[in-house]
Amino acid sequence: MITMAHPRKLLFLITPTLVFILQISFCSSQSVIKGGYWNSDSGLAVSDIEASYYTHLFCAFADLDSKTNAVTISSSKASQFSSFTQTVQQKNPSVKTLLSIGGGLAVSSSFSQMASSASSRKSFIDSSIKLARDNNFHGLDLDWEYPSSDTDKTNFGSLITEWRSAISSESQSSGNPALLLSAAVAGSDQISPLNFYPPHEIANNMDWINVMAYDLFIPDGYPDKTQPPAPLKNPGGMFSGDEGVSKWIQLGVPANKLALGLPFYGYKWSLTNPNNGGLFAEATNPGVGAVKYKDIVAVGGTVSYNSTYVTNYAQKGSDWYGYDDTQSVSAKVAYAKQRGLLGYFSWNVEQDSDWILSKTASQTWG
Repeated sequence: MITMAHPRKLLFLITPTLVFILQISFCSSQSVIKGGYWNSDSGLAVSDIEASYYTHLFCAFADLDSKTNAVTISSSKASQFSSFTQTVQQKNPSVKTLLSIGGGLAVSSSFSQMASSASSRKSFIDSSIKLARDNNFHGLDLDWEYPSSDTDKTNFGSLITEWRSAISSESQSSGNPALLLSAAVAGSDQISPLNFYPPHEIANNMDWINVMAYDLFIPDGYPDKTQPPAPLKNPGGMFSGDEGVSKWIQLGVPANKLALGLPFYGYKWSLTNPNNGGLFAEATNPGVGAVKYKDIVAVGGTVSYNSTYVTNYAQKGSDWYGYDDTQSVSAKVAYAKQRGLLGYFSWNVEQDSDWILSKTASQTWG
């Protein structure tokens, strides 16, 4: 971590007021985030991650024990997680690693419960820091999907404020660089209302947030016409990656604390008429769910790019896939850099095809 460690040590010794000021203004000087999540359930060996395309890799997921409010790593994941940092740094010694907690399959109510009291928050925070240190991670990543009330908003703010304070205190006492602190957050009101996040506490306490600007238009919700699942722009409607980024900034989180999400997967529709295969063509939902980028590539269909929505799509017969390919990934990364964002991240690295998207994103940023 590029730290404010020495100033923090000096101020920490003076007064509680100055410590509070420091927590507000610490603003870790990350230069860029080229992030990628590795999902332990994906089947990709940690040793096979091409870490050279990334500055930060997220090891997903640690769990929240709803009874103790402690962060845990299941025994089936323990060996992979404990060696994660050492393994990925063999290909990229400078890559930073973060232990990601929660995820889309985690129970949101457990996070609400954990965040609801100071004692349960402390159990969560203390256990997370210990796990990160014991397993040689450089940081922690919160993936609470999703805070869903004003009470959650208040408690989320208390959680990350106390978490930052504990991280600073642990760094001071141990002499180690402070752990990074990030969070994966909804990328649009289409996913989950952004007003249930505490933007000022996020700006004051998080190193950055990963804006999940994908899954905006998928077959389960839009079965009748083909869609761009993760459009960067949306002249035909409200929701898009640009809309989500803009709202986060309007809420008060600086652009340089935002990383834009890149989905390494897409969704499949079945065309009603294979001779009409553009965006918003009549279709049905085949019910297959998300499709990995590498599996879409393997289909070998005709690939098109729409620069208005910033999306790719592929067609083979009546099979139609909306997804991000090299053109849309490159355009999104260029957009993130132009808007002054801290960077980008992908979900998830296993879904790439021979690291094509990973390489494209990294080279586009430069």
